[in-house]
Amino acid sequence: MDLNFTTGEQSFREEVRSFLRAKLPPEISRKVLGGKRLAKDDFVRWQKLLHAQGWGAAGWPAAFGGTGWNAVQQHIFDEECADAGAPMQLPFGLKMVAPVIMAFGNPAQQQHYLPRIIDGTDWWCQGYSEPGSGSDLASLKMRAQLVTSGDGDHYVVNGQKTWTTLGQYADWIFCLVRTDPAAKKQSGISFLLIDMKSPGVTVRPIITLDGAHEVNEVWLEDVKVPVANLIGEENKGWTYAKFLLGHERTNIAGIGIAKRELARLKHIAEAEGRLDDALFAARVAQVEIDLMALEITNLRVLSAEREHKAPGPEASILKIKGTEIQQAITELMMQAAGPLAQAFRPVDAMDFDHFTARLAPRYCNLRKATIYAGSNEIQRNIIAKATLGL
Repeated sequence: MDLNFTTGEQSFREEVRSFLRAKLPPEISRKVLGGKRLAKDDFVRWQKLLHAQGWGAAGWPAAFGGTGWNAVQQHIFDEECADAGAPMQLPFGLKMVAPVIMAFGNPAQQQHYLPRIIDGTDWWCQGYSEPGSGSDLASLKMRAQLVTSGDGDHYVVNGQKTWTTLGQYADWIFCLVRTDPAAKKQSGISFLLIDMKSPGVTVRPIITLDGAHEVNEVWLEDVKVPVANLIGEENKGWTYAKFLLGHERTNIAGIGIAKRELARLKHIAEAEGRLDDALFAARVAQVEIDLMALEITNLRVLSAEREHKAPGPEASILKIKGTEIQQAITELMMQAAGPLAQAFRPVDAMDFDHFTARLAPRYCNLRKATIYAGSNEIQRNIIAKATLGL
């Protein structure tokens, strides 16, 4: 196996770097590299710049407005964007609901929703988890009752979703809802697209350990949703949900960001003299080895997706190792920086010690990574069943 990039791939890398130098707003890049929180406008502005370049959706087929890039090109693009300090493209629209709409939506849904996702018009959030229905997602209770009236058929939705990331900014939410309470858990679920501006939708903030308003509770009370917003068939939503979760777990790997943060870790450790400690240096080396192995697995999964194969147990491997590596890097950063990593210290991204800015808040925030999108314990069960038949 030749793991070196070809001449054409190296040329593509230079093309991406040239674009980033010319178009990535420096004030946004400084925020990302300095560990500062981004505003909604930062994400939307970057998505619109990418869309204007024709790069708004690296993983989409060209038929839907995507780049049509192969797996290696997608990987190079993600890596260069992370290294330059570009904002992460929000996955909820581009990498989660969009593949579901492409695979299971009807032509009218594809023509309406997909262009508005890729050009940054609509901000999406995810309505999966509920209180008591996280890892056991099939136990969800949000109810959608079909009503026939002179105004047209619609669902009336009632219930609560939780841990809804950036739902305070969202225009739309894709929800798993129970449409047949008499069916067994997985068989009575449907996949609905719901306008967040609908009467009866309430968003309440959840403040996380790092002091951020990142996640929310979303309450739906007698919310009317047109039947036209149903994806695929009624009561077949569990099939679509599993398809989406495979894409979500693939995206969580975050190879490019992990590489950038690993370089930041080395910078901090070198500055603090921690690399002279053989045990500490060995732990850094082990994380780097794990990241290299994860990168190859990620390329395999991306290649399979290009051949229209749904992510298999490899997606769970990416989720487990990707989140464990993210946590390991933040933990080693904290140890390397020592007292300089203290929480919530107001350090400007341009200060001489900006490499230690917000280390503790990031460490606290990433404790959740091994839990969301299906806890890592659940992922190990999935791998065992898929590969060992257990």
